[in-house]
Amino acid sequence: MPQIKSAIKRVKTQEAARVRNIAQMNAMRTAVKKFKTATEQNADNSQDLYKAAARAIDMANSKGLIKKNKAGRDKSRLSALLNK
Repeated sequence: MPQIKSAIKRVKTQEAARVRNIAQMNAMRTAVKKFKTATEQNADNSQDLYKAAARAIDMANSKGLIKKNKAGRDKSRLSALLNK
């Protein structure tokens, strides 16, 4: 554990950011999984689930959790599944 006051504060903020980042990534993964299962089952709401998944990917990209190329690649793959 750090001894310096500013380092102690930094540990707290890092932990809060880590928890926030994990929640954001889990939300993105869940949205993508919901879309994939809906397309496999030919569900009616796959268009809405695609929008939600694309938005989750964009949010993760804007927060710096995933890189720009990965976001584009993931959205491209999802749209290919949608148009299949």
